[in-house]
Amino acid sequence: MIKGIFFDFDGVITLEKQGTPPTIAYIAEATGLPAEAVEKAYRRHNRALLMGEVNHPDMWQQFCEELETDIDYEILTGAFLNITLDQAVVGYIRELKEKYLIGMITDNKADRIETILKEKGLEELFDVVVISAQVHCGKTEEKIFEEALKRSNLKPQECVFIDNTAQNLEVPRQMGFRTVYFDDEKRDLTELCDILKEGK
Repeated sequence: MIKGIFFDFDGVITLEKQGTPPTIAYIAEATGLPAEAVEKAYRRHNRALLMGEVNHPDMWQQFCEELETDIDYEILTGAFLNITLDQAVVGYIRELKEKYLIGMITDNKADRIETILKEKGLEELFDVVVISAQVHCGKTEEKIFEEALKRSNLKPQECVFIDNTAQNLEVPRQMGFRTVYFDDEKRDLTELCDILKEGK
């Protein structure tokens, strides 16, 4: 019996397929710096940020030095919020929350997700939020899913995980999760609806 539904964030709850490009785009536009230069400087730290090996304050000075300019750190708040929520998906999650535990499992920067949830009024939607930067591993490893199960007090067979990257479904499927590939072009949650209608 399905008791918990876990969503990826970027590409599922947002219309943007990934989280880093809109962050880079915002910084480039706000500063007037070439997008290519901002991307090169930021992506140098991206994996470490995603894995929680460094935080934005740790890399900011080096990031600014590479771009040869002093960028106000507060620009990151706007950069993090440079997303477009899929209101249909958000509305569906609100409906599901009446019956299921709702969680998020995402390869992401912790401060980015925390800022978005707070500023976009989404904190109440999620009972459990597990971020790669907090657990120091991504969705190609069991640990991040084990943490979600621990926090939700659920078994894999009681959970569904939805992601827009097929590779990210392999590990949870092997663990026993029901998995749903979310095509971020079609943006159709029919498969999830069908699973929930089955009630198992």
